[in-house]
Amino acid sequence: MYILTADLFIAHFSLSDPEWGSCSLGVFICLACSGVHRSIPDLGKVKSLRLSRWEDSEVQFMSERGNDAMNAVYEAALPVYYYKPTHRDCHVLREQWIRAKYERQEFMQNGKKLIYEDGVYGMLMKRGRDNGQFLNRRFVLSLRDCTLKYFTKLDVSVSAILVNILAVLLSYSWKSSDWSCVCVSVCLLHQEIVEWFNCIRAAQLHYLKVAFPGATDAELKPKLTRSFLKEGYMEKTGPRQTEGFKKRWFTLDHRRLMYFKDPLDAFAKGEVFLGHRDHGYRITIGLPAGTHYNGSWQYGITIETPDRSFLFTCETDTEQKDWMRHFNAVINTPMSPQERRRGVNTFARHCIFEVFCHMMVCVMNRLKYKSL
Repeated sequence: MYILTADLFIAHFSLSDPEWGSCSLGVFICLACSGVHRSIPDLGKVKSLRLSRWEDSEVQFMSERGNDAMNAVYEAALPVYYYKPTHRDCHVLREQWIRAKYERQEFMQNGKKLIYEDGVYGMLMKRGRDNGQFLNRRFVLSLRDCTLKYFTKLDVSVSAILVNILAVLLSYSWKSSDWSCVCVSVCLLHQEIVEWFNCIRAAQLHYLKVAFPGATDAELKPKLTRSFLKEGYMEKTGPRQTEGFKKRWFTLDHRRLMYFKDPLDAFAKGEVFLGHRDHGYRITIGLPAGTHYNGSWQYGITIETPDRSFLFTCETDTEQKDWMRHFNAVINTPMSPQERRRGVNTFARHCIFEVFCHMMVCVMNRLKYKSL
């Protein structure tokens, strides 16, 4: 039976070497997805490819279907804006993709209007910028205006803030429990979270089609909300490289490596611009010799830029290699004119900051001298 999977790939997330099969659908799936399938009554019959006993009729059923054939049926009308998760995405995204595809069968009929295309409104818990407290806010997503508004009070007509949808970068936190805190309904389903995510993508696509009437869906899709290239914890030290290493949450948004104290912080504590290697950017494994290190993680990474070096450490060898792979992919990619200008602006801001720090050190030294 296991030989049947040799030329197939997993139905949901394009992974090779699946371990389970759905006897209800005739598709091959991974271990994580098998649990989701088992929890859906009409799709619940799954078996291990290695450990379970397969009847001849079941083997015949699987061989007559398979992932390619079933994807052609269940994804026949998959809209370009709907985010199809990968194996790296969180459980919430993967579970709701399986339920939308197989349980609700949302993508089987061409011309069917989906709920994501009408805009959305509802109550969400928004985290404050300064104190980190979550407060109840009414949000309205408008396809007509291409805006996302929120209101501090239920009975007011003027929003507290208006955000252009094209400026939204939406990312799922690596912990599904984080997202259960974001939405206010006591019995809120994960389905609602994913609906907000895809409604924003639908609004962006609607606006882009008006702005670029001759563009194809394939050309517009990269302009929709996107996930970070990578995110996760690393430790970092300060510019003098004598400060203690502190654990920070990092997100890599193409050439912007941003770091936060907490994954749900709205604003980054700082960022590193990653240019092209021909402009003096280098990624090396390990820390420079003589580095004062007092952290708990041993797998170092050094990012060299034209103005300074940034030192990081990872918890595991696997994480170190994965960050290195993404960093090298970025600095090997040619920069656009807009990215080159951004690199110059980042360097200028850093120079201003360094001058300010130097001035503050001089002031502090003078105050100490006078106190003596």
